[in-house]
Amino acid sequence: MTDGPEILSRLARYQAVARAAGVKLTHQRLEIFREVASSLEHPDAEFVFRAVQTRLPTVSLDTVYRTLWLLHDLGLVSTLGPRRGSVRFDANLEPHHHYVCVRCGLARDFTSAECNDLRVPDILQEFGSIVTTHVEVRGVCGSCAANSAATPDIPKTGIPDGE
Repeated sequence: MTDGPEILSRLARYQAVARAAGVKLTHQRLEIFREVASSLEHPDAEFVFRAVQTRLPTVSLDTVYRTLWLLHDLGLVSTLGPRRGSVRFDANLEPHHHYVCVRCGLARDFTSAECNDLRVPDILQEFGSIVTTHVEVRGVCGSCAANSAATPDIPKTGIPDGE
């Protein structure tokens, strides 16, 4: 696997943050992080497990879950969702937004000055302070739209509108 400059930067950050937190840098943890950092799919834990298991057959699903939540606690990945049944992880911590297909679950990052400039409604102050915001746009991807004649207009991923 050849890592590009963006992935190498994420891996270097992982190593620095883990060392600073006193977290042991194991080969399994590195490969789990590498899988999330190099994926455009915003993978869930099962996807990460299957991918890492091809390189490290002894890795367990439990190790993948524990490592993903450790990475989350260290601020190295964020979660994307909500999704029924699985949480998806994203190692891109730069300001960005998400497009999610309501049929197949395809998730893609996008940047947008218009979305960045959206004003947070004052009413949200009633709930507490705002730490961060992002926009999640839900729609039907081009591939699913091309197949729409063969399938009913029902979300396949369990992502109902407004969730």
